[in-house]
Amino acid sequence: MLDDPLYYIIPIAGIIGLLFAGYLTWWILRKDTGTPEMKAISDAIREGAMAYLARQYKTIAIISVILGVLITIGINLWTGVAFLLGAFFSALSGYIGMYVSVNSNIRTASAARRSMNEALLTSFRGGAVSGIAVVALSLLGVAGIFFVYQAWMAVGAPDSAALYLDALFLVVGYAFGASFAALFAQLGGGIYTKAADVGADLVGKVEAGIPEDDPRNPAVIADLVGDNVGDCAGRGADLFESTAAENIGAMILGIAIFAITGNPGWFMFPLVVRAFGLIAGLVGIMVVKLRNEDENPMKAINRGYYVTSIIAAILFYFSVEWLLDGQMAFFYCGMIGIVLSIAIVYITQYYTAGEYRPVREIAKASETGAATNIITGISIGMETTALSVLAIAMALIASFELGRSVTDVEQYKFVYGLYGTAAATMGMLTTCAFVLAEDTFGPITDNAGGIVEMSHQAEEVRERTDRLDAIGNTTKALTKGYAMGAAALAAYLLFGAFFEQVARIRGIDILTFYEDFHVDLMQPVVFISALIGAMLVYLFTSLAIRAVGKAAGDMISEVRRQFKERPGILAGTEKPDYATCVDISTKGALKAMMLPGILPVVVPVALGLILRYSYSDNDMAVMGVGAFLMVATIAGVLMALFLNNGGGAWDNAKKFIESKGLKGTAVHSAGVVGDTVGDPFKDTAGPSLHVLVKLLSTITLVFAVMFVV
Repeated sequence: MLDDPLYYIIPIAGIIGLLFAGYLTWWILRKDTGTPEMKAISDAIREGAMAYLARQYKTIAIISVILGVLITIGINLWTGVAFLLGAFFSALSGYIGMYVSVNSNIRTASAARRSMNEALLTSFRGGAVSGIAVVALSLLGVAGIFFVYQAWMAVGAPDSAALYLDALFLVVGYAFGASFAALFAQLGGGIYTKAADVGADLVGKVEAGIPEDDPRNPAVIADLVGDNVGDCAGRGADLFESTAAENIGAMILGIAIFAITGNPGWFMFPLVVRAFGLIAGLVGIMVVKLRNEDENPMKAINRGYYVTSIIAAILFYFSVEWLLDGQMAFFYCGMIGIVLSIAIVYITQYYTAGEYRPVREIAKASETGAATNIITGISIGMETTALSVLAIAMALIASFELGRSVTDVEQYKFVYGLYGTAAATMGMLTTCAFVLAEDTFGPITDNAGGIVEMSHQAEEVRERTDRLDAIGNTTKALTKGYAMGAAALAAYLLFGAFFEQVARIRGIDILTFYEDFHVDLMQPVVFISALIGAMLVYLFTSLAIRAVGKAAGDMISEVRRQFKERPGILAGTEKPDYATCVDISTKGALKAMMLPGILPVVVPVALGLILRYSYSDNDMAVMGVGAFLMVATIAGVLMALFLNNGGGAWDNAKKFIESKGLKGTAVHSAGVVGDTVGDPFKDTAGPSLHVLVKLLSTITLVFAVMFVV
């Protein structure tokens, strides 16, 4: 039945994507590596980053194997295998992003000596390798394991919705493995980078009064290493699991409509759209180029994004026409997703870019000290949730109602509505490869600026890298908003997938189950389960931020010790001990990531098992876990928006103050303090919550068989 020629675009696009990523890597590695001084700094960053990644991945591998064995014993072998494959490819995505990033930074720094356009091309294409590889590996992984599992299960059995659904629920282990590895990668990388950044800023810039990325600062190499392990390796793993989980969730909902129509295009559609989105991203990435040296690089990046969006929209239309029986309502749902992604980008840009009121308000508050800076920054972060939630809400309602409109059969309306939200999510994620390129572009330019500063290049070179770095800060903030918006839409469709799993376990028709089953918050145990979901988000956030504070405290003590015991460092006659600072960040991150990483796995499974064995009515377990999922997702989305946008606004408020020539003043010191408060918000806890809300959904899908009867 799965013989439509359009399905061949799935492996073709994945292979083209990997080949194109290989070509861009070759193009970047051909670039020169600058002066010997630049190369020495770059080598130190690369060695520190790869050493940390090796230690982190060893830890993740041990935990993943243990959990994979438990899944195999407690559930089945195929889910356990899928889990390990998902964890492996998620880690591989992070490794690819890291490898290219640490080899692109010095080449960007060297290119900046010649022209802004060459520096932009080198840094953006370096980021594009990660974006393309993540989407291609996710697409090939989900499609490959699904086809293998359904072919194995189909031996001697007729094609049916039940067969495809059984295969997909085994594949859910792949999404769970990807989410599990991504959470540790994002958490560990975020703790590492912000411990180093906070230590470097507070002692170097505030206490010692030396510039950012000054080679006299012992924490500067650890800070530059952290940009890679947090924003490249961590975000690569993050968006890998996003695309994998959302593909699987949408396919599960599509099978419910396949059972009605007999058309397999409904559950193959997400994979085809992801393949077309990857192709659109390749074109958009190659469009990014300055028209002249005076053009704002952000305009060139925006051009590429718009080209990607337009091509993706055209291919989305073709996919709906071919696979979804020409039901154009779902094309409009996809366009709603694309419009939402643009809206989220502009909302985030408004709250985090220096040209607008919120950032300037924080900068103004810095004139009266660090306390007013922090008060204003927190209020701005909270304010950002309003417009973002309104945009997500309108997109969700509009896509749901459009989906409902395609059928006159009342019993079918809800599942078609759910599929409308899935189509909106898929539309939003058609530009994922390009958006991830924007994200990884940020740390590459940040590192390039550090290399230029530490190797004492000409002022005009530093000006070019500073311009790119400022844009990179904005694009990193934009992609976090984009990722959170996509996570919010995806979480809603994963609710549907969870209840479809419940119906499957109970042997009930899913349409009947949707019609008859409700989550009743008036039941005390269901209400308490919802409270636990919200509490988990706050506890997780607390542990992540506290981990940064602890590791940063150790870093501050070490930098102060070196300055005190070795006065030649600040005088420029003695070289700092960079290695000790790198080791402090490494040990602090690996130790601190364990508890918050394990907590989201233990809590939902424990809750489900307790409810199952405490109540004779098993509906209590299903309603309790459903309420837990819903409220944890709502709290997670709001908290992540607050943390990401608030932290981004603090960062650019500091840069706005610096652009006014106020470095070294009390106003600048207040701005630096605010920035250091925002650092663990936007680079540790906030991005980790993206993973958390989807991990909770995938883990309940995998372990539902243990508490649903």
